[in-house]
Amino acid sequence: MAADWWNPKGSSAMLHRLNPVRLAYLRAAIDSHWDGDAAGFTPLAGKTVLDVGCGAGLLAEPLARLGGQVTGVDAAPENIGAAAAHAALTGLSIEYLAGGVEAIAGRQFDLVTSLEVIEHVADPAAFVRGLADAVAPGGLLVVSTPNRTALSRLAMITVAEGTGMIPRGTHDWDRFLTPPELTAHLQAVGMTVSPPAGLSFSAARGFTLSDDIALDYFLTATRG
Repeated sequence: MAADWWNPKGSSAMLHRLNPVRLAYLRAAIDSHWDGDAAGFTPLAGKTVLDVGCGAGLLAEPLARLGGQVTGVDAAPENIGAAAAHAALTGLSIEYLAGGVEAIAGRQFDLVTSLEVIEHVADPAAFVRGLADAVAPGGLLVVSTPNRTALSRLAMITVAEGTGMIPRGTHDWDRFLTPPELTAHLQAVGMTVSPPAGLSFSAARGFTLSDDIALDYFLTATRG
């Protein structure tokens, strides 16, 4: 699938539709955390950024355009190859590494993001520990993931996978984490966690930020 990541009508079409909402949430979180100018174009100027589970760079590239010095990590070398090739075509300087969070062991970043990734890992507690270890003092961690609810099973597996909107087998509903479960993992490694923000979908408006966390949600965390 790596070669198809950047096709907005291909197998990653859902991620392309998600990206504007993701970026809106991230921009608000960045401005709030660092007391930034909401009208500025480069709120991440002078800051290091890590995107864990970066795929082919759909989030890493916008973060670089916001001024961040970005590193992207993904477990699939094919994705890293596609990401590096696309960044070269667009003239963006992004460091891409194949592997898991251990690929950046010992390094810390001002902003760490991992969106729609933790539901795919075998050991969420260890994964969260790796994310937290990568957050520099005073830094910010942003995680998003589907909630484990009847709605998420219906929308993401029965409908989205069943109709081919996303590839079959993408998700295992039993691995979805509820907000209290993910919050507990983050608190266990010393992070201070903000209340979740919801990600909703409607046929009329598409994906939007909302107070409804039944489908998918964002959490921000800082080192306590």
